Amino acid sequence: MKVRRSDRLIDMTRYLLERPHTLVPLTFFSKRYESAKSSISEDLTILKRTFQERGTGLLETVPGAAGGTRFLPYILKEEATDFVGDLMDKMSDKSRYLPGGYVYMSDLLGDPETLRQIGRIFATQYLNQDVDAVMTIATKGVPIAQGVANLLNVPFVIVRHDIEITEGSTVNVNYVSGSSERIEKMSLSKRSLQKGANVLIVDDYMRGGGTISGMISMVEEFEANLVGIGVVAESSRPESRKIGEYTSLMTVDAEDNTVIAKTGNYLDRIFN
Repeated sequence: MKVRRSDRLIDMTRYLLERPHTLVPLTFFSKRYESAKSSISEDLTILKRTFQERGTGLLETVPGAAGGTRFLPYILKEEATDFVGDLMDKMSDKSRYLPGGYVYMSDLLGDPETLRQIGRIFATQYLNQDVDAVMTIATKGVPIAQGVANLLNVPFVIVRHDIEITEGSTVNVNYVSGSSERIEKMSLSKRSLQKGANVLIVDDYMRGGGTISGMISMVEEFEANLVGIGVVAESSRPESRKIGEYTSLMTVDAEDNTVIAKTGNYLDRIFN
């Protein structure tokens, strides 16, 4: 049954938003709506303009017989700045202070809208780069990695401190914890990554950088490629952090029952 243009536009929008970074042939839409390719092309032109004007993302067209269109989500600088500013205001609440200089973040990292916006920011940075997997450490980094992976349309892999029998054979890496300066171990199933895979590491908070260093070593053990590192928050006072380039949304420090949150380096790393 032939579909009206208004109905086509709504359904095409839903279909593309649910499948970011997926190449969809024009013939698929043509058969789906029993419409000519010329009509589908006009529809995609409307969607492309609207997505860009609203800062939703880029609708990329791939020419040729094997071509089609793909939706690449991103976020505009202004929207990202407003979001991170609001996030810093919430983080600065002194009630988030925890003994030992820690900060309570679990409620924010459990909020779907917050995770969606964090995912959009990091997805924007790697809009035109090949990413095959997003890596994080259990447990607080998991929802962040899932959000980023969803928008990049790639798997996310979870490095664990404890070996689980359901993981099968694992690769183990020893690393020095940046906060406690103890030797600790992390593990990842051998089936999680392919040799040569392009890996993006994300985490919730970076203090000394020990956990991130461990995950970098894990990427190297798999003979994979490190594409980049992204953290929601970092300490502004690293003593001996040995991490190269990374992206952070905020710097967050806790002392004297006070939490201080400032802008991270994401503006320079993503929007310049």
